[in-house]
Amino acid sequence: MPGGLPSPGVSIRFQPRIPATYLSGVIHKFSDPHRFIHFADYIYAHLSKTKRIPMFRFIPGILILLSLLFNHCESKKTVIRKEPLRAIKPGLWRGTLRIQGHELPFQLSFQYDNGGYRAALINAKEHIDLDEVYIRNDSLVLPMHIFDAVIKAKIVSDTLIRGAWIKPYARDYLVPFEAIHGLKYRFKETGEDAHTDFGGKWAVQFISNSDTSMAIGLFEQTGRYIHGTFLTPYGDYRYLDGIVEGDTMKLSTFDGSHAFLFKAVQPEKGRLSGDFWSGKSWHEKWVGKADPDAALPDPLTLTHLKPGYDKISFRFPDPDGKMVSLEDPGFKDKVVLIQIMGSWCPNCMDEARFLAGWYDRNKDRGVEIIGLSFERKDDFEYASARVRRFKEKLQIHYPVLIAGSTSEESKKKALPMLEKIVSFPTVIYLDRRHQIRRIHTGFSGPGTGSYFERYVEEFNLFMDKLLKEPRERS
Repeated sequence: MPGGLPSPGVSIRFQPRIPATYLSGVIHKFSDPHRFIHFADYIYAHLSKTKRIPMFRFIPGILILLSLLFNHCESKKTVIRKEPLRAIKPGLWRGTLRIQGHELPFQLSFQYDNGGYRAALINAKEHIDLDEVYIRNDSLVLPMHIFDAVIKAKIVSDTLIRGAWIKPYARDYLVPFEAIHGLKYRFKETGEDAHTDFGGKWAVQFISNSDTSMAIGLFEQTGRYIHGTFLTPYGDYRYLDGIVEGDTMKLSTFDGSHAFLFKAVQPEKGRLSGDFWSGKSWHEKWVGKADPDAALPDPLTLTHLKPGYDKISFRFPDPDGKMVSLEDPGFKDKVVLIQIMGSWCPNCMDEARFLAGWYDRNKDRGVEIIGLSFERKDDFEYASARVRRFKEKLQIHYPVLIAGSTSEESKKKALPMLEKIVSFPTVIYLDRRHQIRRIHTGFSGPGTGSYFERYVEEFNLFMDKLLKEPRERS
């Protein structure tokens, strides 16, 4: 009986002497019955060749070990408490990251949950649920939702934790972190009133050492408090939250993957001049001009097929290694959306949330979605784990395949028919004959307000059109 216990009556070889200290360690280590079964398999696989014992004579020993095991499990249950042994206070905390010599603030909450904690990252209207909070002695580990990032900290007291924000996939990526309980403000306030209005729509340019890129700034200001976002041709900067004091605007966001800090002044009315810091090392200057008609390039014009191609084709594994392609019977005569994405990408998270909900409501209409994930490492096991987590956390019920890594070489190899993957995310719309009808670059998420609402409206109209088209005749 491979993988299980021997059949009754089978004789086995057994080494009769097992040190008591070893047995105690086994009982502690295998207090999970499933792990105990694996331990039993190990014992049977390494029985002594010196002595044969009928199986029935071995049963009492098994029963004694099982009795010790389950008594140990019961004793463990009695130490579970409503509050963790080393408690931190529930409620609102003010978190800060130290990036490039600046303090980037964000808000964080902890709540008791079934003998432990759950947490949330708070940026303006968004709460990112963190349902895994690990506390052992004076150490706290806080995985960052779907992302390959984590906060590891020491519990200095029930109102203070200190540590670092870490990206395990990136070499030496460690940013100092601190959080204090009960501080309700985001940016430290001097008490100075706002002398300048930053609200409205702005035509923006980000200026780095090697490039200049365009964006739209959307800000809503009420007194000293301000929130908003930046739209770019490739996505948005999600939920920014901040303050205006005197003639200076400060905005920040931290979603577990990205940490953004913006500061700006108005050197003259209707003009902005500022700085943008991202993570450990990225910094850009930016300027803006008040412009209610500011616009970006049409997202349907940015990603193209190479000359000579008129279709898309691929064959990639899912996280379990099963190969999937457009030619599979499950996609025949169906409208298909190809979602180019990565589990590390917050805009992809926003898009996937929208697509997952839409798919669940519409999958019976003859439509499928296939995610093609490009991950940070060219390693199948790593990528599979990231995609599984992405699907589980976002409740995605359509297939997401491992297409490659984010390197330029990998992207070109995976989808050679595209001139370039311009942005994560990108969605390719295929009709029932699998002809490409539209390629949409980027995503304007819920943090963009009316832009997101317009996207949803246009998406639904176009999908309705594709789904009403007749199926191909056999």
